[in-house]
Amino acid sequence: MENTTEVSEFILLGLTDDPELQVPLFIMFAVIYLITLIGNLGIMVLILLDSRLHTPMYFFLSNLSLVDLCYSSAVTPRVMAGLLLGDKAISYNACAAQMFFFAAFASVENYLLPSMAYDRYVAVCRPLHYTTTMTTGVCASLAMGSYVFGFLFASIHTGDTFSLSFCEANVVHHFFCDIPAVMVLSCSDRHVSELVLRYAASFNICIAIVVIFISYMFIFITILKMRSSSGYQKALSTCASHFTAVSIFYGTIIFMYLQPSSSHSMDTDKIASVFYTMVIPMLNPLVYSLRNKEVKSALRKVVLKAKLSLG
Repeated sequence: MENTTEVSEFILLGLTDDPELQVPLFIMFAVIYLITLIGNLGIMVLILLDSRLHTPMYFFLSNLSLVDLCYSSAVTPRVMAGLLLGDKAISYNACAAQMFFFAAFASVENYLLPSMAYDRYVAVCRPLHYTTTMTTGVCASLAMGSYVFGFLFASIHTGDTFSLSFCEANVVHHFFCDIPAVMVLSCSDRHVSELVLRYAASFNICIAIVVIFISYMFIFITILKMRSSSGYQKALSTCASHFTAVSIFYGTIIFMYLQPSSSHSMDTDKIASVFYTMVIPMLNPLVYSLRNKEVKSALRKVVLKAKLSLG
């Protein structure tokens, strides 16, 4: 289909039109984004500097931090600028770019989390084979596959969305260029595009959840069979952070897409979107640092070195 687009820009309605709420929201999102930057960059730097963290688990964690930072950065600065300056317009190309990068990195996270679950399965259920199973090549392949499939998914659906025609309607009922929110504005037949998006997204999410569920089912069975209390505690602690991150990420997605249609509203979508675009990227480094002795130990080591160098 030939693209006969006439729209040159879109208008993002944002979170609120109330001027009294815009400054408080800007301050709140600025704090959230600052914590996201410091937390995720901090995790990546710690893993890079501390050789004790050069393991498959922390390799995946550093990639998760990178992905969280990137997909939050695709949305949050633009939202903050809109709140501060009151500029709701976004150009056609900028909207396409924001849509692509958010969809790409969110999809990469959807593939990374099952890879991390498999890593925890091997660590707990097959500890004697861990080093021979989770080799550098296997870890690199899992991570690379996550990026390839994530960017492929985003390329297909962003390209499909912007191959549609946009004639007059250009008001996006959202605070960023999410695929469904932009696709609904098209004046051409979007039925096939919507079906492809719905089924492709559902398939990817369901496959990820199934892999995670099976991994944790075997992990919990193995933990219940453990006779040593120290082994029991170690197995629980090694999985607790990842399980918490998985629960938050997929819990939000399930809340958004599986809620009854009678209770489904744009305001609910916006609140849930704030959570998974801004809050989750902030929470993940906190979850992994607060619940992880090795990360806290590495942080103390870096702080001590910094004090000694300054003193």
